[in-house]
Amino acid sequence: MTLVRWKPMRSMTAWNPVTDLASEIVSMQQEIDNMFDRFRGGISDSGSLTRWTPATDIVEQDNEYIVRMEVPGVDKNNVKITVMNNVLSVEGERKVEEEKNDKNFHRVERAYGSFYRSFTLPSTVLNNKIEASYLDGVLSITIPKAEEAKPKEIEVKIK
Repeated sequence: MTLVRWKPMRSMTAWNPVTDLASEIVSMQQEIDNMFDRFRGGISDSGSLTRWTPATDIVEQDNEYIVRMEVPGVDKNNVKITVMNNVLSVEGERKVEEEKNDKNFHRVERAYGSFYRSFTLPSTVLNNKIEASYLDGVLSITIPKAEEAKPKEIEVKIK
């Protein structure tokens, strides 16, 4: 074992406010970008796949709620929809295309892997009548309202 004398002042350099501050700002920007990439899903700077979250719209109509979720490239057999304790859960997976030796990928930006979304439903829906359809990469889930939740017009007479 060799002993090496420690020289604490050897690694110290003078602080340069312009370059040091600029490098800190760039570093913080990269961290923020990475955080948003991880949140929305996709490929990190290291090239690894991250979890993705499909974009979702929820629309309330007179008789029902409609949930539309963009899941292009996902086989409908790889999607599972469940309702438990008034929580609608949608989970699935978009599988990575098999890499073949005759293809050279120059850039991969589409997100792959599993996803999971859950939404709390109002207590005035008919959980046993929920229907789902899948067309052109959009999953549509129709959640009918119970009769007591549907808007009713009541005429009030003036005395």
